[in-house]
Amino acid sequence: MSIAFVFPGQGAQTIGMGQALAAEWPAAQAVFDEVDDALGEKLSDLIREGDIETLTLTENAQPALMATSIAALRALEAEGIGLDRVSYVAGHSLGEYSALAAAGTFSLADAARLLRTRGRAMQKAVPVGQGAMAAVLGLGFDTVTEIAEKAAEGQVCQVANENDPAQNVVSGDKEAVERATVLAREAGAKRALLLPVSAPFHCALMAPAAEVMAAALEEVQMNAPKVPLVANVLAEAVNEPAKIRDLLIRQVTGQVRWKTSVEWMAEQGVTSFWEIGAGKALSGMIRRIAKEAETRNIGAPDDIKAALGA
Repeated sequence: MSIAFVFPGQGAQTIGMGQALAAEWPAAQAVFDEVDDALGEKLSDLIREGDIETLTLTENAQPALMATSIAALRALEAEGIGLDRVSYVAGHSLGEYSALAAAGTFSLADAARLLRTRGRAMQKAVPVGQGAMAAVLGLGFDTVTEIAEKAAEGQVCQVANENDPAQNVVSGDKEAVERATVLAREAGAKRALLLPVSAPFHCALMAPAAEVMAAALEEVQMNAPKVPLVANVLAEAVNEPAKIRDLLIRQVTGQVRWKTSVEWMAEQGVTSFWEIGAGKALSGMIRRIAKEAETRNIGAPDDIKAALGA
């Protein structure tokens, strides 16, 4: 059995995530403590008992989700299951940073600080209300790409996420994205709805944030990952730090090619995908992409115990 560890992106956050793991495994608690120290604030208090609106702010959700993923990984490692059993790591959008922290490319502290910077930069790139994102369900990638191009009308409207065979996300100027939802419904989409996000991620409007991340990534030590990363914008494996840095910069404005990434891993022989951290969204997508693959979630103590028999 060939295994890939995959790491969730924004939207998976919940109050209390990872806290049962931290209570049972000191190595998991140490992750939250280290992230608090790196950020100079008690992000762990917000995760444990804060309000969901504050946790959902991009600058908080990104490092919080990464911390939860790495805490889950540390608990798994404490039980003897580590990267030595894994062929690839991958993450959805911010989850790519979690994957790289897991693989040792970034230190945990650097990953936390980078994601805090990334979250703030992405939020500041476009004034609130000017951009939007919309999920389109029931249409293929090529059709949604054509719809986005038609809807642009001189504005920005791009496919931001290629999530699974029938789920794509468009991003850009609000008026253009709204036009895309109308065109998508006319084309037979099952649903085409605006998403409750604070900025239009993964499109050309994020160019200012890409510049911020280029500067931030130059300041951190990057090592070759212990396990190859399947990068969002490339949808295949990479292990050279310089190339990973370039891909992370491109990812800010580029497409999250999740469907193609999962297909690529399956073609390389991956038969089991373990979603490490909060939520189960990636597992659902994977089951729709690689129908023969096994999925497993690692986000709670019972998940760790079940994995010991895998």
